[in-house]
Amino acid sequence: MAHASTGLDNGSPFVDYDRASWAELAPRSPLPLTEDDLARVRSAGDMLDANEVTEVYQPLARLLALYVEGSRHLHYMTRQFLGDDLRHTPFIIGIAGSVAVGKSTTSRVLKTLLERNPDTPNVALIATDGFLLPLAELKKKGLLERKGFPESYDRRALLRFVSRIKSGVSPVAAPVYSHLLYDRVPDQTEEISHPDIVIIEGLNVLAPPATNSALAVSDLFDFSIYVDARTSDIAAWYEERFLHLQQGAFSDPRSYFHRYASLSEAEARAEAKRLWSTINEPNLHDNILPTRPRASLVLQKDSDHRVNKISLRRI
Repeated sequence: MAHASTGLDNGSPFVDYDRASWAELAPRSPLPLTEDDLARVRSAGDMLDANEVTEVYQPLARLLALYVEGSRHLHYMTRQFLGDDLRHTPFIIGIAGSVAVGKSTTSRVLKTLLERNPDTPNVALIATDGFLLPLAELKKKGLLERKGFPESYDRRALLRFVSRIKSGVSPVAAPVYSHLLYDRVPDQTEEISHPDIVIIEGLNVLAPPATNSALAVSDLFDFSIYVDARTSDIAAWYEERFLHLQQGAFSDPRSYFHRYASLSEAEARAEAKRLWSTINEPNLHDNILPTRPRASLVLQKDSDHRVNKISLRRI
């Protein structure tokens, strides 16, 4: 039986599980992911391995499956009560957190686990990068150094997109983003058709509405996850990821960041520190971290990039 800290003593709405307690909730079935699967979903610098999937993500995927089942049952009971033929709509999961904290890995591994559940075979994953304003518009508005801040997104388009999904519209198209070009791909979209679950991943997906009378994207989520770590650890991961990209993807002449490819290691580290301290750290403290209490569940990582605590909001 897993043991948890209830948080009642300090008035917290979360129940805290340490790694060992949470791992006790893991299903006894064999790990459904191969080494190739792990390599495919793992981001550069992340420490995802079979133990992490078994002890952290399998229990989380099972919990999410229970939430989906409960949501469908509530929908059925509501339809019976109202006497209406209301269509069942997709279950939406939001995943937030800082740059370099591992949101993409978390999103991909959960997608892979959830779509292997016979009750939810169609799982879509959408990153909010596609809803960033085009590079030309960011430059025109003087927002290039604010890319990733809430004002750098087309928030109305993102809200319309998630609203259409939640209302049962299908298919729905999302814009495509290229990390190589650091921009949206013109006239290219990704189509989502009749999903069981949609995962929306991004820095600011748990942000409150822009005005008191507006609807927030997070208002349409059925469950939300915040991937967390100490700021000093995230800064170190960001620097190492920058070096990995500088020695890899940035070497492509088509890369927006190709100018960094010729930097020495010392110069690259200095530039990574500058970008972190002037852009990413302020965005984390001013806009992203304040949304953590809005999450349904928080994954707390240690300095080795492994999850060491799980905090689940009380139902």
